Amino acid sequence: MNFKEYIELHRNEVYSKICEYVKIKDPVEHYKMVRDYIDRQGSYRRPGLLMLSGEVFGANKEDLITPAAAMQLSEDWILVHDDAEDDSELRRGKPALHRMYGIEQAINVGDAGHAAMWRMVKDHLLSAGTEKGNRFYEKFYDMIEYTVEGQYIDTNFFVNVRDLKKASEDLYFRIVESKTCYYSVYGPLQLGAIVANADQKTIGMLKDIGVPAGRAFQIIDDVLDMTADEKLFGKKNYGDLYEGKLTLIILNTYKKATEAEKTRIDKIYKKRRKERTDEEVNFLIEVIDKYDSIEYAKSRAKAYGEEAKGIIEKYKNALPNNEYTEAMLSAVEELYMRKK
Repeated sequence: MNFKEYIELHRNEVYSKICEYVKIKDPVEHYKMVRDYIDRQGSYRRPGLLMLSGEVFGANKEDLITPAAAMQLSEDWILVHDDAEDDSELRRGKPALHRMYGIEQAINVGDAGHAAMWRMVKDHLLSAGTEKGNRFYEKFYDMIEYTVEGQYIDTNFFVNVRDLKKASEDLYFRIVESKTCYYSVYGPLQLGAIVANADQKTIGMLKDIGVPAGRAFQIIDDVLDMTADEKLFGKKNYGDLYEGKLTLIILNTYKKATEAEKTRIDKIYKKRRKERTDEEVNFLIEVIDKYDSIEYAKSRAKAYGEEAKGIIEKYKNALPNNEYTEAMLSAVEELYMRKK
């Protein structure tokens, strides 16, 4: 069984558990909005990693459903807030929530999902027992806190700083390591292992694997923003350029640009999304192509992917050998070989 097959096998169980906590009730219009992103359903990659890791290390599937549902619901409410902050146009192939109902309602929807998520975490804590449950809670809280810190750094750059002269690859990877490496890769893996009561050495091993895999995942995500089929990707192309996001692609372009090009790039990046024109974004695309920055990003993603592969090989014999192990390892590999 590969990772996608594993996700589809358990998707409805996770989705149904979320729906138990987020029911359609009075006021009906409010809860229909709260359920919007939930009902669209994303890739379910994060809850899939959590459940797979848990089963690799010996947890019962029944004990993993609520933690996996909390993981997925965290993505759903965070995306509502992210889309409002970024003024994104599309999410999962449909208009972003704030564009449908307004930013005020979108923020409230995100808050409702946030509240339901912590109720799930509390219920798992009670069912797992104080010691193991609190260990799960502390890891989950740490992951969410670090993700929010990364969101602050990310948002502060494109809302307040908007100056590529003050940016660097170190800044880019600080954002990536919170919002992608931890939240999207090794955090879910660690949470599943904690449900299985794995030791701290195992938790550290999963981080070692997850950091380079997460870096590769995010760089490929940046590439797909420029190159993917919008219908498959579920988001509008060039969203990072319209929003003024920090990526390796634009950093490499800016580093190689002429002084005249840098001056024009600076003027564009000083603007907010709603002020940025299609002509200006087209100019950014042209200079990105001129300096082959997409290929540069692909090469960096490949290098991190190879690093992750090497670490997996290093630790492979330390992992339990059961029917779920190969699926988990192939899931990590899929992160840095993804096409959508």
